[in-house]
Amino acid sequence: MQPFLDFLVGFLNQLVNGISLGSIYAIIALGYTMVYGIAKMLNFAHGDVIMVGAYISYCAFQYWGLSPLASVLTAMVFCTVLGVIIERLAYRPLRQATSLAVLITAIGMSYLLQNIALLIFKSDFKNYPKEIINVPSLTASLYGRELKVSGVSIVTIVTTIVIMVLLTLFINRTKLGKAMRCVSEDRGAAELMGISVNKTISVTFAIGSALAAIAAVLLCSAQWNFDPYTGSMPGIKAFTAAVFGGIGSIPGAMLGGVLLGVIEILGGAYISTQLSDAIVFLVLIIILLVKPSGLLGKQIREKV
Repeated sequence: MQPFLDFLVGFLNQLVNGISLGSIYAIIALGYTMVYGIAKMLNFAHGDVIMVGAYISYCAFQYWGLSPLASVLTAMVFCTVLGVIIERLAYRPLRQATSLAVLITAIGMSYLLQNIALLIFKSDFKNYPKEIINVPSLTASLYGRELKVSGVSIVTIVTTIVIMVLLTLFINRTKLGKAMRCVSEDRGAAELMGISVNKTISVTFAIGSALAAIAAVLLCSAQWNFDPYTGSMPGIKAFTAAVFGGIGSIPGAMLGGVLLGVIEILGGAYISTQLSDAIVFLVLIIILLVKPSGLLGKQIREKV
C-alpha cells in the first residue's frame, strides 16, 4: 500500500505540472488556431511575439519600475500593436498570394524578430523577476503525504480558464466575433455582406498577439529565465497542440494544449526526460494517422 500511495501522490503532482504547462501551450495555440481559422494562414512568427512579450514585461518591471500588473499590461499592449503591424506590413499584401509565399514570409518575419532581439538584448540568459507572479504555493496533505501546487501553476490554470470563457463569449456573442466566424466560413460572402475582412483579420492578429504576451509572462515565470529564442520551442509545441486538437478549432486548441503538456510531463517523469519531446510528437503522428483533422477538427468536403 505504501508504494502505491507514494506513486499516487507523485502522479498527482506531475499531473498538475502537466496541466499547468499544457495551459500555457493552449494559450499560445489559440493564437495559431484563430489566425488559421480566419485568415487560413500559419503565422510562424507567433512564437517570436512570445519572445518580445517576455522582453517587454522584463524591461517594464526591471528597468522602468512598473508594477507587476502594469508590466503585464504593457507587454500585452506592445504585442497587440506588433501583431497588427506584422499583419499589415507582411501578410496583408500577400492576401491573394500562394500559401508557399505566405509561409516563407512568416518564417522570414520570425528570423527578423529573433535577430532584432539578439542585436538589442544579446544572446545571454536573463533571470525573469519572480515578483511578477508572486503567489504562494498551495500545499495539501493526502494520506499523510504532501501534495504541492506552485503559485505559478495556480495562476496559469485560472488564467487559461478565464481566457477560454471570455474568448468563447466574444466569438459567439459579439458583433465582431460573428464577423470572424463569417470570414472564417466564406471570405467572399462576408465581403458581400459588408464585413471588412482586413479589419477582422487585424483584430484576430491583435487578440492572438495579446494572448502571446500573457503566455510569455506565465512561461518565463515558470522557468525563471529566458533568451531571444524563448518562444521558439514553446511556439512549435503550441502549433503541434493546435494541430493535435484540430487547427481552426478554439476548443481543440485548448484540449490539444492541455493534453500535450500532460503527455510531455508524464512522459519525462515516467519514461525518459530526454525522450519527452519525441513522445509528444509520436503521439501527434498517431493521432493524425487515426484522425487527420485532429481531435476536434472538422473534415471539410469540397465540391468539385
